[in-house]
Amino acid sequence: MQVDRKDSKIAMAHIYVAMIALLLGGTAGLLQVLVRSGEFKLPWGIGYYQVLTVHGVLLGLILTTFFIYGFQIAAVSRTSGALSAKQRLLCWIGFWTMTTGTAMASAMVLLNEASVLYTFYAPLQAHWIFYLGLTLVVVGSWVGGLGQALRWMQWRKENKGQTSPLLSFMVVCNNLMWFVATIGVASEVLFQLLPWSLGLVERVDILLSRTLFWSFGHALVYFWLLPAYMIWYVVVPKVIGGKIFSDALSRLSFIMFVLFSVPVGLHHQLTEPGVDGSWKFLQVILTMMVVIPSLLTAFSLFATFEIRGRALGGKGVFGWLKQLPWGDARFFVPFLGMLVFIPGGAGGIVNASYQMNQLIHNTIWVTGHFHLTVATAVVLTFFGACYWLVPHLTGRTLTKEMNRLGIIQAIVWVVGMGIMSSAMHVAGLLGAPRRSAFSDYGGADIASTWISYQIAQAVGGTLLFIGILLFLYIFVKLCWFAPKGQEEFPIAEVAPNAEKTPAILENFKLWIVILVALVLIAYSFPIFDIISNAPLGSKGYKLW
Repeated sequence: MQVDRKDSKIAMAHIYVAMIALLLGGTAGLLQVLVRSGEFKLPWGIGYYQVLTVHGVLLGLILTTFFIYGFQIAAVSRTSGALSAKQRLLCWIGFWTMTTGTAMASAMVLLNEASVLYTFYAPLQAHWIFYLGLTLVVVGSWVGGLGQALRWMQWRKENKGQTSPLLSFMVVCNNLMWFVATIGVASEVLFQLLPWSLGLVERVDILLSRTLFWSFGHALVYFWLLPAYMIWYVVVPKVIGGKIFSDALSRLSFIMFVLFSVPVGLHHQLTEPGVDGSWKFLQVILTMMVVIPSLLTAFSLFATFEIRGRALGGKGVFGWLKQLPWGDARFFVPFLGMLVFIPGGAGGIVNASYQMNQLIHNTIWVTGHFHLTVATAVVLTFFGACYWLVPHLTGRTLTKEMNRLGIIQAIVWVVGMGIMSSAMHVAGLLGAPRRSAFSDYGGADIASTWISYQIAQAVGGTLLFIGILLFLYIFVKLCWFAPKGQEEFPIAEVAPNAEKTPAILENFKLWIVILVALVLIAYSFPIFDIISNAPLGSKGYKLW
């Protein structure tokens, strides 16, 4: 089964923008680690925080959102059927709205009018066009996500009483979570930052703005992660010739992510003095609940791998591992992402722990964790997906040469990230701050202990940039120069002895009610307290 050609064009349009963001954001990341090494200065008056904002916004928001939507449009079209003209139009409107917003925000950063970092924290004040651009990105994503959801709803009407396609169900879960999460950041930008940057109001409540941002900021991580889980659950088993371990378990894990990923943002604000500790503690508990679907996923995936490996003749405790297709980039690259997610997830437990967070909160440890989870587990899975998704959408094939180069690229990426992220973690434990350019802090003795690790970060970052160039070379070949043909969009079947999927797992009315209740419990009282005890607020500052 093929993705409809008209739907393929929409999907590839999203992916093209994502690749442009990868190149520009990756270049900015290379400049960052070189500057932090203390051996390089930015030319032409370019500021470090300008480069940092480019890196964070283009890779953290634009690359991920555009690639995810390209993948999800293709996934829905492949499993639920071709989009209708109306649904396709919504996806195109969403795409052009997001692209326009991206161009607006990027222009302001490049003009050095918005060096406010990935988190765009007040009281740092960007140009109003930057905030409007980000608003358009969010609004465009709502429109495009609606187009995807409507196709799933149409399938449900046409196939009453049947369990919907697993991949389409997962897309709807991810879009639902994204919509609820972005309400907070959209409110922050529309009602606080835009009027403030336009001069309509003089001051802004900083604590309220940060709380609204992080109501979105952590759920954003799962918006990145769930498409990787879709690939792990549904695509990778087909690539290795196996079956999905359990359809019901897969859906349950996604429902749990939807419920527990939004009302947890306060664990990013554990050092904020204006938020009562009881609310922080509640959200730490909800954060730890997210560990459960992650463990369910790990169990399901490795059960799938072991069952397939033993069916191929694997003996002993680990003999089944030898039977897996290690020479296939479509499996090998996402598998590396799965492995790296193990230490990345362990670091996340440290970040979210009420006591341990005090040690590492404002250090580069957090940046190292972020690069293990998103920039490795998620991004490597996206890279691996491109080796079948892009040729499928462009009518070409993955050659042996490109397959081999894809494996090499993944190894370069993991080695580079291992060096850079490890150095970030250790330097963070030694007190090296995040969100700051290289500095000797007036000759402070402790700062001298960070330098060797910052040089290691530059070495690892250079390898990562080489990995980006390798991947973009493969991408260009798969788009325009690989032999024409048909590449499979792999969709695994459910194991024949798996338990039947309970109908309640597809009852989104129930899950939405529970989700809204959790969000209200987690945020209504803290936000009421913040507004009730709000200070005068802060004027805007431009410190670059």
